Amino acid sequence: QVQLVESGGGLVQAGDSLRLSCAASGRTFSGYPMGWFRQAPGEEREFVAGINRSGESTYYGDSVKGRFTISRDNAKNTVYLQMNNLKPEDTAVYYCAALAYFGTMSKKSIDTWGQGTQVTVSS
Repeated sequence: QVQLVESGGGLVQAGDSLRLSCAASGRTFSGYPMGWFRQAPGEEREFVAGINRSGESTYYGDSVKGRFTISRDNAKNTVYLQMNNLKPEDTAVYYCAALAYFGTMSKKSIDTWGQGTQVTVSS
């Protein structure tokens, strides 16, 4: 099993950019499709983006399409989430996840969760 640690969250203004990182431990990282989810206060955990094992294929939640980009570096055991043109509604705790299978958007199809990193976007 892989362990995940997110970093890169913070407080930014609307329109700014931020890059989140998720460092994985364990030699099995490249064997997992990976994803990002987020959860705002009082809301359900929401799918943000997913990437396949090689990094060649990605998919996104509707609310972030065209603004967020997921990528991975298997040599560094790291997955990234580049977030551009941030909006106040992007404010949430962002979680990295090892997906049970590529293509899932369900928070129930997760092998491992990270601990989360807070992103706050002020207007």
